[in-house]
Amino acid sequence: MAENYILEYWDKIQSDEVIVSKRIKQLYEKVVTELENPKPPFIFDIELATRPITFIETFCKNSKGQWSGKQIQLLLWQKAMIQVIYGFVHCETKLRRAREIFIICGRKNGKSVLTSGLGLYGMMEEDGAQVACISTKKDAAMIVFNEALNMVRQSPNLNKHIRKRKSDMYMESTFSNFVPLSSKSNTLDGLNVSLGIADEVAAIRDRDTYDVIYQSQSSRQQPMMFSISTAGFIREGLFDAQYKYGCDVLDGIIINDSFLSFFYELDDKAEIDNPDCWGKANPSLGVIKSFDDLKANVEKAKVDSTFMPTVITKDFNIRETVAGSWLTFADLNNTSTYDIADFKGSYCIGGVDLSEVGDLTCATIIMMKRNNPMKYVHQMYFIPEEAAFNKIKSDKVPYDIWRDKGYITFCKGNKVNTSDVTKWFNETVIKQYGIIPINIGYDWAMSSLWQEEMKAHGFKLSSVRQGFISVSPIMREMELDFKSKLINYNDNPALKWCLSNTQVITDPAGNIKFDKRKNKHMRNDGMTSLYTAYKVLIDNYRDFLNMIK
Repeated sequence: MAENYILEYWDKIQSDEVIVSKRIKQLYEKVVTELENPKPPFIFDIELATRPITFIETFCKNSKGQWSGKQIQLLLWQKAMIQVIYGFVHCETKLRRAREIFIICGRKNGKSVLTSGLGLYGMMEEDGAQVACISTKKDAAMIVFNEALNMVRQSPNLNKHIRKRKSDMYMESTFSNFVPLSSKSNTLDGLNVSLGIADEVAAIRDRDTYDVIYQSQSSRQQPMMFSISTAGFIREGLFDAQYKYGCDVLDGIIINDSFLSFFYELDDKAEIDNPDCWGKANPSLGVIKSFDDLKANVEKAKVDSTFMPTVITKDFNIRETVAGSWLTFADLNNTSTYDIADFKGSYCIGGVDLSEVGDLTCATIIMMKRNNPMKYVHQMYFIPEEAAFNKIKSDKVPYDIWRDKGYITFCKGNKVNTSDVTKWFNETVIKQYGIIPINIGYDWAMSSLWQEEMKAHGFKLSSVRQGFISVSPIMREMELDFKSKLINYNDNPALKWCLSNTQVITDPAGNIKFDKRKNKHMRNDGMTSLYTAYKVLIDNYRDFLNMIK
């Protein structure tokens, strides 16, 4: 009978012989519990669980570096993972339960080799199989495909049955193929994928391509969708969505045993100083990945702050913002929520960042409670409907999804009608929420017509400048509050995205302000609006505290 690598791995985890992340421990604790107490109608079939392992170790060879030409010998963590994915099947049909698999692992730990082997196994698992490897660009999709092709060329047995065609590999005996695709491929709509492999999902801003592949599997009996990646710098994209979903499954918030999350990551950024913890994000450390090379990278990062985000993100899978960002992701990320209904009858401070034609506009309100330093932030974004769908493609940001969830308003026409902002304060903030804005900040250089309209409705407005002297002390104050988790923005993904995009520039005196001259796709309008409200709050802090209940 085949060995149970899951139990072997779990024993090493429990004895601390293998140090793993909190999320990996969560996963295997659930798996081992199910081995002992099966969940009908699913059972664990050790033979089916082990077949992919046998296939890879029998027919697949490495093609790079010191292992080139040598038979692949899977490591224990890889074998255990494969058994978890392939082992749980329906007791009668023997069809797999696993549907989506998300693997996060530090770079150079053998992810591509492993998924290449599993891709070839997928070609042979059923007649008419279609294996598709996708990424943002064709070159990236070719990494897994070329590794699989090299395995075929080095194996007389595989080479006998699989041949390379112009754009794919084809197995005539089963009518199966293995094809690399990018988001720009013209053939996505005609797919019928049995096994999808999304490589480096951290680089994928929108989920359109992923969803096309996933939905193409609907006629398959036991389809699977692999996502493999290191962490990345793009926030609120596919990676963050899948990561949050995976964590919710592990935490029992969402019940979905067909979604498996293998999150090899540091549990805390401080663990970068403890080499004993490095294996949490690098399970192949010391075998496939060089410990000395990783140590050298860490030491370099400690003296080169511009290199540190790369090491933290790509070697240790701590989600980060782009290099040079104002806040780290750990600082800006706050998943706490609140019910805005709790503030009915309260007062608030407002702030607005009005856009140029076709751009994003944002309105912010800040509430507080007596004897509580927490700032409760609520926002509404506005974008011209005609521009929105173009920007979904160019900015690679899910404005349509945010609209459906109530974070953004699509304005009719080709520009934001500032009256929509006024209406939001009147109809939503005051009448629907029952919250009274006592002062609303705005950029002094923006629309005089909007100022007149707001004043005509009885709103008190304050002009806020955006120069170094004005901005720097407020941003310093905001930074401290973000780090102390004293800004609860209701886990608003649009604001989280804007915060992750915010970069700063510094004047000769050391003052900072947000930089709007950077990449046009990296919007920070939500941060600008928040700053504007914050400036008014700080300027009127004592009076505001006297008014809140």
